[in-house]
Amino acid sequence: MNLSEDGSNVTGNKHKIQCDCLSISGGWTPMVHMHTQSGGKLDFREIDQVFVPSEKSENHINVGSCNGDFELEEIVKNTNNKVKKFLNINEGGFDKISVLCSKESEKKNIWLLPNTISEGKTKSFIDFQNDSTAKDIKLALREGFKSIEHVKRYTTTGMATDQGKLSNMHALGIVADTAGVKMGSLGTTTFRPPFTPLTFGAIVGRSVGKFFDIVRKTSIHEWHVQNNAKFENVGQWKRPWYYPINNENLHEAVQRESKAARDSAGILDASTLGKIDIQGSDASEFLNRVYTNAWSKLGIGKCRYGLMLNEDGMVYDDGVTTRLGENHYLMTTTTGGAANVLSKLEDYLQTEWPELDVYLTSVTDHYSTASICGPNSKKILKKLFPNKDFSDEAFPHMSYQDAIIDKIECRIMRISFTGELSYEINIESKYGKSLWENCIKAGEEYKITPYGTETMHLLRAEKGFIIVGQDTDGTMTPIDLQMDWIVSKKKYDFIGKRSLYRSDTIREDRKQLVGLLTDDPNEILEEGAQIVSELDKKPVEMIGHVTSSYFSPNLNKSIALAVVKGGKKMKGQKLFVPMENKNINVTVSDFIFLDKENKRINA
Repeated sequence: MNLSEDGSNVTGNKHKIQCDCLSISGGWTPMVHMHTQSGGKLDFREIDQVFVPSEKSENHINVGSCNGDFELEEIVKNTNNKVKKFLNINEGGFDKISVLCSKESEKKNIWLLPNTISEGKTKSFIDFQNDSTAKDIKLALREGFKSIEHVKRYTTTGMATDQGKLSNMHALGIVADTAGVKMGSLGTTTFRPPFTPLTFGAIVGRSVGKFFDIVRKTSIHEWHVQNNAKFENVGQWKRPWYYPINNENLHEAVQRESKAARDSAGILDASTLGKIDIQGSDASEFLNRVYTNAWSKLGIGKCRYGLMLNEDGMVYDDGVTTRLGENHYLMTTTTGGAANVLSKLEDYLQTEWPELDVYLTSVTDHYSTASICGPNSKKILKKLFPNKDFSDEAFPHMSYQDAIIDKIECRIMRISFTGELSYEINIESKYGKSLWENCIKAGEEYKITPYGTETMHLLRAEKGFIIVGQDTDGTMTPIDLQMDWIVSKKKYDFIGKRSLYRSDTIREDRKQLVGLLTDDPNEILEEGAQIVSELDKKPVEMIGHVTSSYFSPNLNKSIALAVVKGGKKMKGQKLFVPMENKNINVTVSDFIFLDKENKRINA
């Protein structure tokens, strides 16, 4: 109860009265708890074995059982006197109440019940949540832990969710009896709120439904909203999924967007890709150990695709890393894997390779990225950067250059995830929307088309580019993905190298990445559908599954990526995809469906 000096109820007044007329065994009351949380100390009263507040503060008093008054007569008398004194109220300010109460006999607390059984053969539990016992407390004292705070940490007594509400008084009593000191000389452990239990719902609060997780948006998000984008959640990011026009559905919008990107120009908001700034004199050696391919000879201003493995040799993440300077790199990761990759790399630097001079900084939020692809992308870039030479000789594929747009510094990477001639423009996030609008304006004459993640998936599938987490599932090695070319045969070591040569990982009948073509080119396979080689066999043996499946308007047929046992040697073989109402006939094919010669990338 909070009282002002005139006796009225006020919240937040500097004069506070803590009142409680219910005592808890041992004098451990809610208000004693509040007293200590507000910085007050406690005294131990030997006569009845209770802790009472030591009133050394001028802005509050303790009354009732909190003050050690357990009889109604004492409560009324002491409360009346202390409150009047505290608020400077004259006689008559409070009615006098006289009540006859019987005196209780002298109190005595027994912290540990006597037992004839040897202490070594019995367990006297003190803290029921942490299973700490009286024996543990006595051992702590024998080990030299005299402070009650040290005993608490040595035994974990009082460290459970009840914060010692059930155990601390007994622990204090046992320590005092064992050490032969007065209980009041030990002090108490620190009280932590809350006093009463809370439900997880109260702690979580509004973190339910759409508020369950935080939402991250790129600096271009409002433009996407204004242009009718439909979003999907990737990691914690809201990424444009597709941009419907005139009530298009997902399939119709994706067909239009992918066709436009191949025929003229498309633009993607790639700001959500994880970006890690890597600096230090050992940065090149660090990348050599992290990725499966070599990095020490990568030239400044060049980009390289890298594949990262777990210790078990399975694909963990991938991305393009650019060398910005002699000891400076910018690594990109998958959108959903950014935080985990950074954590993994930091773990290696701190525990496995502490001798390396390398510093990592997450800069994902620092930069916005507009990715422009298509046959006309170079023409659009020339309009945006008229003083820049975009010829293949001056600006080849997998390279980067610094540039200026509207007096703002930016970086241009010529890299591609679509198989088309493509450029990624990176700029400080606060200029992201302005850059995007400039790109749209510059590309108007070429009918530049914004496309979302679904179209991005289709375009990369046409080129046979994998998505970690979709075409991999934690059991795929680079060899399973037919990416032997990215595994260095010369490097002494890298994460996961040893595991690539285990008997299990070199089996020829492992699931391997292949392409699938349906007999009916208009029939689209379901992602996740199982694949079999025989229909009459009982039970039917599942030899693989579909990982990615789309209808390609650029190829005018259905295409799919799948992992199949021994798939490398099955090109041209007929397989079956059993569905609920029918069986779909498919043929194993190369997983690169479009432009195997990479003519489009170098257009």
